[in-house]
Amino acid sequence: MRLEGKVALITGGARGQGAAEAKLFAKEGAKVVITDILDDEGKKIEAEIVELGGECLYIHQDVSNSRDWEDVVSKTVEHFGKIDILLNNAGIAVWGTNDDTSEEIWDSVMDINAKGVFLGTKYVVPEMKKNGGGSIINVSSISGIIGQPTIQPVYNASKGAVRIFTKSTAVQYGKYGIRANSIHPGGVDTDMIAHITGDEQRQQRIKETVPLQRIANPIEIVYGALFLASDESSYMTGSEMVMDGGVTAS
Repeated sequence: MRLEGKVALITGGARGQGAAEAKLFAKEGAKVVITDILDDEGKKIEAEIVELGGECLYIHQDVSNSRDWEDVVSKTVEHFGKIDILLNNAGIAVWGTNDDTSEEIWDSVMDINAKGVFLGTKYVVPEMKKNGGGSIINVSSISGIIGQPTIQPVYNASKGAVRIFTKSTAVQYGKYGIRANSIHPGGVDTDMIAHITGDEQRQQRIKETVPLQRIANPIEIVYGALFLASDESSYMTGSEMVMDGGVTAS
């Protein structure tokens, strides 16, 4: 019960890594609020957690919308009394080159991946100040550390923004007991990269470029988030947790 007594707000919690985070956090004793635009999937995860004896609330949310953030924070505090953990997990990826990037794509990716993290921090920090602290976990990517040939640069730009925004958050709010760290996964076996995992040539490329010769299971990333959410990481802030099978080591 590493999160017993804590309240966690997780965006993008309807499927994939976000759903795995919600389930593990609830199993470890947290009261969990998950948000997403995928209502049917989100309600299903809520029901699964409750059926197993956990406490969970699903709320529809567009993370790029400030009014949605105001609503989510208000409902979370009304339902559970506080917010101890903010896990900014929601994000989208786009594949191709800069030549393929329209202005509309740029705005959409930056709004969800970067602006969503900004808004979450903006609206949750006041509640964490009231509690005397909290943990903010922002899911970035190795794309926020290195350039990549197969993904549109706007994705790199958005995840790089998350990385440095996290550090700024840590510096500004450490005096309130608020910690902020970023997670930088490599490839994770979710719907986001299903087109890669189902292609033999790309599977071979994974073996050639990833020292561990495979992509991650979502739970392997989720355990990193659990550590950052728990008091075990109480002296860790402004840091990157790289979980990429060794990609950035070469």
